[in-house]
Formats: sequence, structure tokens, C-alpha cells
Amino acid sequence: MNKKILPIGVDNFSDFHRMNYYYVDKTAFIKELLTNPGKVNLFTRPRRFGKSLNISMLKCFLEIGADKELFDGLAISRETNLCETYMGQFPVISISLKTAHGDSYEFAKNELCTILANEALRFRFLLSSDRLYEEEKDLYRQLIKVDDSLNSAFALSEATITSSLNTLSRLLEKHYGRKVIILIDEYDVPLAKANSYGYYDRMVILIRNMLDAALKTNESLYFAVMTGCLRVAKESIFTGLNNLKIYSLLDARCNEQFGFTDQEVRQMLDYFGLSDYYAVTKEWYDGYRIADTYVYNPWDVINWCDQLLTGTDKKPKNYWKNSSGNEEVKRFIRQMGNGVTKAQIERLISGETVQKTIEEQLTYNTMYDTIENMWSLLFATGYLTPAEMPSGNLVRLKIPNNEVRDIFRDFILEVFEEKVSEDGALVTEFCSALKNGDTSDIERVFTNAMKKTISIRDTAVKKEFKENFYHGLILGILLFKSDWGVSSNRESGDGYYDLLIEIEEEEIGIVIEVKYAEGGNLDAACKEALDQINENNYTAELKEDDMHKILKYGIACYKKQCQVVLERESFDSL
Repeated sequence: MNKKILPIGVDNFSDFHRMNYYYVDKTAFIKELLTNPGKVNLFTRPRRFGKSLNISMLKCFLEIGADKELFDGLAISRETNLCETYMGQFPVISISLKTAHGDSYEFAKNELCTILANEALRFRFLLSSDRLYEEEKDLYRQLIKVDDSLNSAFALSEATITSSLNTLSRLLEKHYGRKVIILIDEYDVPLAKANSYGYYDRMVILIRNMLDAALKTNESLYFAVMTGCLRVAKESIFTGLNNLKIYSLLDARCNEQFGFTDQEVRQMLDYFGLSDYYAVTKEWYDGYRIADTYVYNPWDVINWCDQLLTGTDKKPKNYWKNSSGNEEVKRFIRQMGNGVTKAQIERLISGETVQKTIEEQLTYNTMYDTIENMWSLLFATGYLTPAEMPSGNLVRLKIPNNEVRDIFRDFILEVFEEKVSEDGALVTEFCSALKNGDTSDIERVFTNAMKKTISIRDTAVKKEFKENFYHGLILGILLFKSDWGVSSNRESGDGYYDLLIEIEEEEIGIVIEVKYAEGGNLDAACKEALDQINENNYTAELKEDDMHKILKYGIACYKKQCQVVLERESFDSL
């Protein structure tokens, strides 16, 4: 029997049945939602946690004409009464606003028009419905009257956009004689992008008016489900919407239905013959706490399994970072010393916790205004997670896993490099001392540089992470020495060195091995570093390139301390 296919980037539920994709059964979500639904249900989760797939699943289950075979053998199929009552019984309007954005309000509005028109076009049968008056059909024609040609600036009017979902609901209810379900995926993306490009106020008004008409004053609405990253403040976009039911990251309801549980990940790894990688999978991609349940990031687990199955690289990668610009973390790190203390970031990076009051209702145009808002934003977007069952809005936060810790580390190093670029004297002093073999000056300059950034505490974080961090700091200085050839983590001799430098004009070669001194034993760590250089013959590449003077450095770091030892080697080419 052929193995199922890993569903990378697949968010259309029907594709899983048709294309034989591996599916982690989340149909219990349907039961949880329908057993006690609100009139308008909002689920807030970080990106890449399966929101779009769950919306597609709801549509496939609820919509008139549903293909019941899609759910054969899944958990929901055992709920006979629920299936008889709801399955295939409703007109469903389903839109995703993830593409409703652009660098201008007009462009974003046109994208929204296209989304609405494409959804309306699914119901073209309304034009021939004998239950609609001709005037009502004219209203429908207005919804689908969008010119997609590249040279046309035509789009729906703002008034038509505002009333679009309400109008389509009324027409569908009249045609079918049944109230309508509305599904809106990524409802807050237009607001996030509008804030980035400076047209937030206009977009808020447009989205607010559209949602008001669809969700508040819509007599044809049976119920609605929305998903997004943030619970945008009620006074900003949900004014007067008193029937909103929130399922947030602090809510235990449906807590296993977005993200993969530990059992689900174990089953997936076992299915694909990857059980030996369970521990590293858990360290890198688990740890997101939803009330009393921990879940994995599905995007990461699926991509990681695919990497293991199709490649030779068995080291986990940071998939989540590449799915977004990570502006939240960048801004947070840049606030270091301006309301965010180094000690707080150091505790987080080292696996410890920071207690903060979380404000779940934010607005995109104020989320960076205060440090308190930024802490809440990092929580809402998944960069921080509760370390224990929250007590109200007072939450003890931690970094969920190695992947997110890597994101923090990368941006700390990026900010460090920005500061180094502004300090030419630092680069000159450090590189001069390195070339001349002046270990005391290297120690002094690098120690001063470390004081300008965070340190790594001697806690739960693995030694490899700590060494990579200090390695990154040194590399961040060396990269500004443009006339030196600097390479990192490449093969030479019998292993992979940390840093290799070639100063061609002077025929000087430098190899650096960085070690973290567990327990502060700097002498032992320096010796270990030099032994590794010699045992693995890291100088082989330098000799091949005719570097006649070779400097071998063992550098040991512990918090904001460093120690440097040097061995010299001369090499005369034949």
C-alpha cells in the first residue's frame, strides 16, 4: 500500500481525500463548535496553525451538496445525529481575507472586491432562481460585476462592499429557504497590512462596516465563524457586536483543534517511519500552550517530516521564521533598554519565564505603542506562550521551543550587527588584536561588545545553542572587515570549523573554535576548543591556500565573560 502524501501548504479539505494526503483528524472541531455555538465565533491562533484548513473543513461539512465521503472514517462520522442535523444542510459563504492587502488602500480594496466577487460567482444559479425578483437579481449582478483586466481600475463601490455579505446572505436564504452560515478566514490580515502601509483608519472603517452588516444586522445569518491572529479590540472593529464568542489562546474550548497534539505527532512520525526523531521534533516544534494543552506547530512538523523523508539533512530547521517577516520580534528586541530589560530577554532565551499581564484586545495601530502591548502581541502571535495554566490575564510567559528561540537569537544578533556597523573602532580594535595574536586585547574588546547585548544564562538551554550564539556575535564583528575572507561552519580537514579567516595580502590564516564554558570553567573550554582544531585538522584549508602564518584560537564564553588562548603555526609551502 502506498504511503499517504505529506500535505505541505494544503488548506483545501477536499484535497486530502482526492489526493491521498496524510490528514490529522480535526473533525472533532465540528462537534465542539456545533454542540454549543455562538452566533459569531472568533478563533484566534498564530499563523500556520491550521486555521484555513479548519474553515475549509467546516465549509465541506455544512454546505448544501456536501460530499459525505470526505468524512468517512473520521471522528465526526461517528456522530450520527449531528451529521443528520447539520451535514449538507446550509448555504455557506466562505471567504479568506489573507490576500486583501497591498501597498495602498485602493489596491487592497480592489483585492477585497475580487475576493467577494469570486465567492459570489459560486452562486451564479441565483440569476435563474424562480424565487428571486428581478430587482434582487440585479443586486446579485452588482456583486459579480468586477473587471479583473490589468488595465481597469473598476471595482465595487465601498457601499457595495459593505453590504455584499449581507446581500448575498439574504438572496441565498430566499433561494434555499434556509439561513446562511458565514465563514471568514484571516479576518484581520487587511488591518495588519493596512497598518504597515499607512492606510489603517480607512481600512478599519471598510472592514468594520462590512462585518457589521454581515454579522450584526443580518437576519439571514444562522451563525458565523471567523479566524485571525489577533482579537482586535471591540471598539475598533466589532462595535455593537454583542453576539461575539471568543476562543482565544487562554480558552480551553477547542484547544486541541488547532495545532497537533503530542499523540498526533507520535502517530505521524510512526506512520512515516520517523519515530527515532520524536525527541528532537518535540524540542523544536512543540510547546505552544492553549489553556491546559500543549500543541505543536503543524506547518513545522509537516515540513520537518518531509525534510527527513526526502533529504539527507537530519538537522531541524526554522520553517516558521520563513513564513513571515517576524516584525513583532524585531521591534521587541530593538526596545532593549527602552522598557524591555536585557535581564528579561536573557531569562526568556535561557528557558526561564517572565510574568506579564496580557491584554487580549489590541488594535494594529497601537500594538507597538507600549511595551505592555508588545508583550501581549508576542503572546498572541505565538512567540511566547504560557508556562503554566494562566490565572486570568496574569500570565507567566516563556519561549515555546527551540525554533522560536532561534528566531529570537537571530534578531538579537541582527540588532548586535546594527550596533557594530555604527562602531568602526570596535571592528578595527578586535580585528587588529586578532591578526596580531593579542589575546588580552581580544578578551577586552569582545567582553565590552558583549555588554552591549544579552548574555546566555547557564540554565536549561543546550550547549550547542549557547555556542552558536557567541559564534554569531564574533561573526557579526568579522563580517564588517570587508577585506578579509571570512567563512563559517564549513568543512575543512576532518570536521566543520566555527570560523576561518584568510588575510591574503599578508598570507595570514586564522581558525577560531568557540566553546561555551559550562559552570564557568573557561580554562577547560579553551583547551577543548584548541584540541578540536588540532584533532580535526581545521587548518588544512588554510595550508592549501598558502597561508604561511596560521593562528589557532580557542575562545571560551560564559555569560558576559570570555577567555582566549592562542596557538601559532608556521607553514612553508613546497
